[in-house]
Amino acid sequence: MNKVEIRAHLYILLATILVAGSFLATEKLAGVINPFSLILLRFLAAFLLLAPFILFRRRYRSKILSTMPRAMIISFFYAAYFVLMFVSLEETTALNTGTLYTLVPLVTAILCIFIFKDKITLTQWIVYLIGIIGTCGVIFNANLELFLSFKLNHGDLVYLFSILLMAGYSISMKLLYKNDTPVVLVFCTLIGGAIWMFLILIIMQEPLNWQLLDVELGFYMAYLVVMTTLVTLYLYQKGTIALGPKSVMSYIYLNPAVVAIFVYFIDGTKISLEVLGFILITMASTAILQISINNRKKL
Repeated sequence: MNKVEIRAHLYILLATILVAGSFLATEKLAGVINPFSLILLRFLAAFLLLAPFILFRRRYRSKILSTMPRAMIISFFYAAYFVLMFVSLEETTALNTGTLYTLVPLVTAILCIFIFKDKITLTQWIVYLIGIIGTCGVIFNANLELFLSFKLNHGDLVYLFSILLMAGYSISMKLLYKNDTPVVLVFCTLIGGAIWMFLILIIMQEPLNWQLLDVELGFYMAYLVVMTTLVTLYLYQKGTIALGPKSVMSYIYLNPAVVAIFVYFIDGTKISLEVLGFILITMASTAILQISINNRKKL
């Protein structure tokens, strides 16, 4: 593993931690303003923060027009995922979507077979399955009865389609990359995301209601804008270009574990030994997948 790949792994690990924090921030903002307006605000605020850095530098500004068409495609997958996620939550639960989200690494790996001619070894198939079990163990708090009561509904079917969009987002970043300047690609992706969300708000005739955000909620919004929109977009794009979609998406298995750790330190919620065991399983699954994928690249 070279220095570029090691750095890319650190980027994705940091992005995973930041995304885990977004679950807590989003929980505070839920129900205050409609989610589509919230996503639009995230894109616009991140765009405004990054705009001076891009527009006042000719070498960045000159690349915007050539980057925008590809960024529109990438941002479509990104924005559409969030739209369908919120649509699905009207008919299903966060627990169900959290469970189904564990399928993203496997779905991404399967799509990579057809798009990049990748191969999935028997070891990788087994580790993907173990990773799903481990994350489900964390999500269901190691409660077998709760897990057995899990049933798919119409909202879950909608969310399953959004999983394809999330996989498409990761694959499109790798597929459409053409020696772009990462920060310019992030900037154009933010513009594209804002355009898509604005069109969706018009179609659904939803109000913005941004005036409802007070100082405390503004702090949580700032975290979403800076850390989980601006920073993570950059980290994921840098990481995906260097490592590929399969490697990046396998870090998803760590999300529930990181959230559980955050909740423990922030809210004092205890982690049982059983859940701790499943957290260790998810960590091991991610590590084994990274080693296996890296070894396949060398062949």
